[in-house]
Amino acid sequence: MSVLSIIRDCLDALLHPSARNDALTCARHRAFIAPRLLGSLGAFAIFPAYLAMRGAPSALEVGALAWLIAPILLSWFLSRTGRYEGAYALSSLALSALIMVVAIETGGIESFAAVWLIVIPLEAALSASRRVVVFAAMLALACVATLILIDHFESLPRAESNPALRASLIGFGVASATLYAAVLAFAADALARTSVVLLSKEEERYRLLARNMSDVISRHRRNGAVMFISPAAETLLGVPAMQLHEHGLFERVHVADRPAYLTALSDAVRGSEASSVEFRLRRNVPVDSCGSNHLVEFIWVEMRCRPLDRAGPTGVGSEAEVVAVMRDVTDRKLQEQALDVARGAAERADAAKTRFLATMSHELRTPLNAIIGFSDMLVQEQNLMLNAARRREYAQLINDSGQHLLSVVNGILDMSKMESGNFEITPEPFAARTALISCCNLLALRARENGVDLSADVPQNLPDITGDPRAFKQIVLNLVSNAIKFTERGGKVTVAAAADEAQLVLRVSDTGVGIAPDDLKRIGDPFFQAGKTYERRHEGTGLGLSIVKSLVSLHAGEMSIQSKLDEGTTVTVVLPLAFAPPDEGKIMTLAPAGRTLPQGQAFQVKKSA
Repeated sequence: MSVLSIIRDCLDALLHPSARNDALTCARHRAFIAPRLLGSLGAFAIFPAYLAMRGAPSALEVGALAWLIAPILLSWFLSRTGRYEGAYALSSLALSALIMVVAIETGGIESFAAVWLIVIPLEAALSASRRVVVFAAMLALACVATLILIDHFESLPRAESNPALRASLIGFGVASATLYAAVLAFAADALARTSVVLLSKEEERYRLLARNMSDVISRHRRNGAVMFISPAAETLLGVPAMQLHEHGLFERVHVADRPAYLTALSDAVRGSEASSVEFRLRRNVPVDSCGSNHLVEFIWVEMRCRPLDRAGPTGVGSEAEVVAVMRDVTDRKLQEQALDVARGAAERADAAKTRFLATMSHELRTPLNAIIGFSDMLVQEQNLMLNAARRREYAQLINDSGQHLLSVVNGILDMSKMESGNFEITPEPFAARTALISCCNLLALRARENGVDLSADVPQNLPDITGDPRAFKQIVLNLVSNAIKFTERGGKVTVAAAADEAQLVLRVSDTGVGIAPDDLKRIGDPFFQAGKTYERRHEGTGLGLSIVKSLVSLHAGEMSIQSKLDEGTTVTVVLPLAFAPPDEGKIMTLAPAGRTLPQGQAFQVKKSA
């Protein structure tokens, strides 16, 4: 271990604990303590040799020797209290006292020691404190003024009369003061170099963090203008960081989110705590290796900002600034959106279950009550003395109730098959006009009983269509029966069909009660019926349009509904004329509702039995 290392370790042991955590403060304390301890101890070490050569010391020499204890005491004061400015102020006082004593004893202002008064403010400059420098300068000037006043009243001993000795003493004073000033200059340079090195290391440390952090660090004015932004912004937004300075970042904020962005910065300036805001930023995504072409997309970022904590007092009238940290939260927002969608689906499923139970309790109980009631009456026909006509009437009512119950169960089974992907269709060519006329004829009697005018506008030259004829008839029957059901007596239902290029356009219009805008969005959901369950005036399970929607999708078609309350409803179905299964020899099956199929795979398929 070298001598310098030993000395450094000893000095570090003498430092105040508050100085050990800051490298610059530690260097300053060492620069204060080391020369004073080493100088005083060295002077004490050579003083015996000086006495051996000089003989008995004079009173002035004894005083100078006693003064050598002062630097040791100052070093002890700094190591115990850590008061750096106070130590330099005391040092200026001690040095001024020594100079004054020597100057008074050797000629006052004309003494060789008077030149040392210049050194007092120079030494104080090492404290890096304006207050200490001003104090030292005022102290030196006060000493000069005091020496001049004393010399004016001729109350001091005269300077050495021997010209040669006087010149030697003055030369010694100037040389020693110059040497000490040089030492101070070297010490100031060493402290400046240490400060630069430490600052460079600190900057390099923060620069390294800024370059390697995925989060973006930025510094803003109150109006949002960027003064500094870390290189991580280039990775986040795909543009050079320089383009984001001033209002470059603000211009990339989504227009709808700009008020929230500026509000967060303004709140951070006014408050003392951090504020947080989420907004969208435009990002450039390169589409080629050279980066000349790019796509534009918006990402979600979270920005936490707080007032900039300046080191030292802020100048009067200086503009407040904000430091912010931004991170990409797009994945989290997508997860939140997915959770919201899942929550909504769960709520709709729960509501659908409630509607299903309410609907089924009505739709199943009504025909079952009729079946049980009329069958009991037939069992007791002898007691009730029923004639043949009445028995036939009851039997017909039982049959009608059973048929209605069967249709309800079949509808539920069909929907269940479609939901599970097991509803089979077999596409084949058939005459669309014949199927439409047949369906209208089947429902003509029900329309007359309800007092509804049912008309069909089907051209003679309507081309044939390829599809499942059974499913096509079910689509038409469900749409027309729904229109008749919800049309008041005296209303009109129109079935129209036409060929448009390679598509068949089927429209079923009525002048019925119509559908509210809020309900129109959900028409086609399983078991959903417009209006409130307890206000229903028409029987049904709410599966008709849901089955139609699924069958139309199964045929690669589209269904749309336009409706107004008390004005009527128009359902438009568009089906391809030349529909063919994806793979011959296979039967088409419907994918479960709500499931998204891969691109290019419009249907599920399974082998025909």
